[in-house]
Amino acid sequence: MTKFLMVLVLGMMPLLAFSAEPAGGGDAPLLMKGKHELYQRVLAVPDARMATEAGGQVREAVIPFTAFYVYARRTIAGKEWLQVGTDRHGSRAGWLPLASTLEWNHGLTAAFRDPVGHDRVLLFKDQEAVSKLARQRDQAAYDRLYQEAVQDKLPADSPVIAIQPPGYIDIREDFYLVPIRRHEDIYLGSEKARLLEVSSVPLVSEQAIADQKPIGSHAYTAGLVFVIDSTLSMDPYIDRTREAVERIYDTLGKAKLLGNVNFGLVAFRDNLAAAPRLEYLTRNYVNLEQGRDGAGFLSRVKSLQAASTSSRDFKEDAYAGVKQAIESMNWSGHDARYVVLVTDAGARDANDPLSSTGLGAASLRQLALDKGVAIFVLHLLTPATMADHARDAEQYRELADFPGIGSLYYGVPTGNVQQFGKVLDALAGQITEQVRLAAADQELTTPVPASDDVQLASLQARVAKLGHALRMRYLQKSEGGQVPKVFDAWMLDRDFRDPERQTLDVRVLLSRDQLSELHDVLTQVLDTAEEGLLSPQNFLNELKSLAATVSRSPEQLGVTTATTAGKGNSLADLGFMQEYIEDLPYTGEVMGLSLDDWQSWSTLRQVAFLNRLEEKVSYYRALHDHTDLWVSLDGGPVSGDSVYPVPLEMLP
Repeated sequence: MTKFLMVLVLGMMPLLAFSAEPAGGGDAPLLMKGKHELYQRVLAVPDARMATEAGGQVREAVIPFTAFYVYARRTIAGKEWLQVGTDRHGSRAGWLPLASTLEWNHGLTAAFRDPVGHDRVLLFKDQEAVSKLARQRDQAAYDRLYQEAVQDKLPADSPVIAIQPPGYIDIREDFYLVPIRRHEDIYLGSEKARLLEVSSVPLVSEQAIADQKPIGSHAYTAGLVFVIDSTLSMDPYIDRTREAVERIYDTLGKAKLLGNVNFGLVAFRDNLAAAPRLEYLTRNYVNLEQGRDGAGFLSRVKSLQAASTSSRDFKEDAYAGVKQAIESMNWSGHDARYVVLVTDAGARDANDPLSSTGLGAASLRQLALDKGVAIFVLHLLTPATMADHARDAEQYRELADFPGIGSLYYGVPTGNVQQFGKVLDALAGQITEQVRLAAADQELTTPVPASDDVQLASLQARVAKLGHALRMRYLQKSEGGQVPKVFDAWMLDRDFRDPERQTLDVRVLLSRDQLSELHDVLTQVLDTAEEGLLSPQNFLNELKSLAATVSRSPEQLGVTTATTAGKGNSLADLGFMQEYIEDLPYTGEVMGLSLDDWQSWSTLRQVAFLNRLEEKVSYYRALHDHTDLWVSLDGGPVSGDSVYPVPLEMLP
């Protein structure tokens, strides 16, 4: 599949405005205007070439979007040149034309959200046009501009110059960046929004984009992996799952669609340290390739039976099973990707000593989303676990939440096998029908439940919405939609028609080595705090130093906290915290936390906060190991320099 790389840069202010030292040439890079610690940095655009001297002959191509420090500026024959280096310790790489660079003041980027069911983002020529529209909330004017953009009939004098593509552009497959640099706060009704200045530069030429073949021209396919609790008393549900899958294979065979829906199965139990006689923690019975036909699936699950001995308590390591399904299955080539968790017990959370993953619902859900996987949970509310039902249901609802769709959770009353089978048949049958309609190029239909089961009706409505969104993504790929090439444009980060809906997700671009270092630094800070070597104030300063560095200068991760630098000072101690934080349009949980806040929290709340940090450490480890998610900007194999835009909420 042909990939392209797109950068949308917020702001294109002249770089000269950043420094009172237009010439430079010292041993340190040029400082940003008004800063004492932060240096000017730029990204090299695609096709940039380095010269040995300002105005000289170019000598070699630069890897696209390499980050450089700016050491000096020269103007030759009316053309500005930058002397750049890859570090801030005096090393120079050469000279780049200013036109071949983009400002890179921090690592925050944004990813457009799926526009299915909502308006696409309009991109405006200037700040005043979109600001005026937002202040006046002129719905008629907005509707007119929106329709002109959708129909590609923008008049020459229109304030709108482009619109977000009609389909979802998956950042995992068609990598692009939206470095966020310049913003202005504004209100859309009662909702606080931000105006963002943007520009874009594609990795490949417009002709190459036009010539590339549609990447969605294959038949629409779905992969569905069951993750089944195989502890004591689960035999009836295992048998009913076999029965449901056998029926679906019959349906697929009659419709000549075998191979369009592939099934897998992972069984899980619990930590063997607590109950050695359980035999295994997780076990793959069928992978998606083996599950292309009924005979392959059913022959491999014949030996699956519930354990003959009980586990330690009423919790199992369900997250280990889900993680195994996400990581061990070959999801490539599947346009719709589903995991169906079937269990009657609560999951061992991140802070459980018997958890093998160290992940909680939020981080495991994010790992699934990183891989494009939706998680369903069929929770068997058996009488034996009644005391834990409410807590476990809350846990699983969070795990099964899919952005823009809602939670794909169903609680089976009393764990009734007949009701479980009914829901499983409805769910798997609905997914199969979506694939059949896609194969026949027919419109998806909203199912009409055969009973008055309100919970099932709600789930089926969400499955229909999810199926529609995934099919639209597939069709958008076939149409070859691209992020528009736009310069000096402004956009809102919230939907004009529905201000409560954010139109983008904020991420931080990190290399694989930087993520590994973040893992190590945060682990060290948490360990040092646990040993009682940090006061509450110093602990918060360490976390804020770390969070600010990740957002602003991730290459300095190992030198901005007292714990790791070994100098007895954090950014806060050195007086640089404010300049690292100011001008950031988006910040994480740690940034706004004060000592008064921390001390006013109950012990339970403090422990929950620390557990969330430890859970993120586990997420970093898992993400680091998913080599298929990392993008090598030089086109080579995955290495420490490969990059991935990590969700802001998953950072400290």
